[in-house]
Amino acid sequence: MKELHPITKAIRLQTERTLEKEHSTPLFLTSSFVYDSAEDMGAAFSDDTLDVNIYSRFSNPTVDEFIAKIAALENAEDGVATGTGMAAIFGVFMTFLKQGDHIISASAVFGSTHTILTKYMPKWGIDYSYFDMNKPESIEALIKPSTKMLYVETPSNPGLDIIDIDFLASLCKPRNILLVVDNCFATPAVQQPINFGADLVLHSATKFIDGQGRVLGGVIVGKKELVKELYLFIRNTGPSLSPFNAWVLSKSLETLHIRMDKHASNALTLAKKLEGHAKISVVKYPFLETHPQYAIAKKQMSSGGGILTFELKGGLDSGRKFLNALEMISMTNNLGDSRSIASHPASTTHSKLTEEERQAVGITPGLIRISVGLEYVDDIADDILQALEKS
Repeated sequence: MKELHPITKAIRLQTERTLEKEHSTPLFLTSSFVYDSAEDMGAAFSDDTLDVNIYSRFSNPTVDEFIAKIAALENAEDGVATGTGMAAIFGVFMTFLKQGDHIISASAVFGSTHTILTKYMPKWGIDYSYFDMNKPESIEALIKPSTKMLYVETPSNPGLDIIDIDFLASLCKPRNILLVVDNCFATPAVQQPINFGADLVLHSATKFIDGQGRVLGGVIVGKKELVKELYLFIRNTGPSLSPFNAWVLSKSLETLHIRMDKHASNALTLAKKLEGHAKISVVKYPFLETHPQYAIAKKQMSSGGGILTFELKGGLDSGRKFLNALEMISMTNNLGDSRSIASHPASTTHSKLTEEERQAVGITPGLIRISVGLEYVDDIADDILQALEKS
């Protein structure tokens, strides 16, 4: 059979059928697995390279199916899954960084990632430097002999800043610096960072990969030798993905591409409707020509994704009034749901940052983030427009 397209793999890759001959993949909801003999059991524990299930903290067929699908979509050799997206991020940091090492990160990262970098990593003697996503030329001067990793979200949360992954790889490869890309906002349906030189790609699968706001999950994919080290860390420290959540996420991947196409179509339509509104100073969306990194977005993304932001002229007070005036769109700190979601990062996800830190990453008092859902686009627009009038 010829090599299948990644979209087909996301639908057709399945755990081997059982004797029941099921068509839909089964859920292996078990904590442990049995052996045919004492010798087999001994071998399983003595050789980490054996492809055998021992305990669902180590591996599980349902979790393995989910990993295999993400790896196929991201053009990666292997992967490992975690209980949450933050566990994936922390696992990468702890596996590949040690006392005395240095990490360079975009300053525009998720609030919890910022907390790990600034509060916890220094406790273990790991130094960090931030760079401005809008000034990639500043990165090279930050590189030290101890720099072991460059970490970036693209597009970033919530500012939708975008950076050229090819350029980052050109800095990292000659210096043996690991390039780690959080691809949560784009998903593998829109962007494959490994194709542009990333070493590891990670996701909060809780977002668009699930797509309906049901379960938590994280996943990291990349080179087999790197994933092996990650696997041992996850196996020994315990932030494993539950089989049930893996089953939900694996089924969700069967519709990821068609969902992301609709998210992006709705988001672009909405962004164009909001441009020039009297109460909005700027609308930001990767596939709007007014986006500062529009050319880079077109180069490495197949669509603009499902997230847009806009800045209310009235600031913090207007942001709260806008959220309170919404009639249909949900107020929640999640994103990537089939239902549209509005959030106000300055008072929620990034509230633990200082005002100076928020300003440095473009989180202004009036910034509104919309996770554009799958509803009829005019209904989404009508709700936003009526809330704007009341803000």
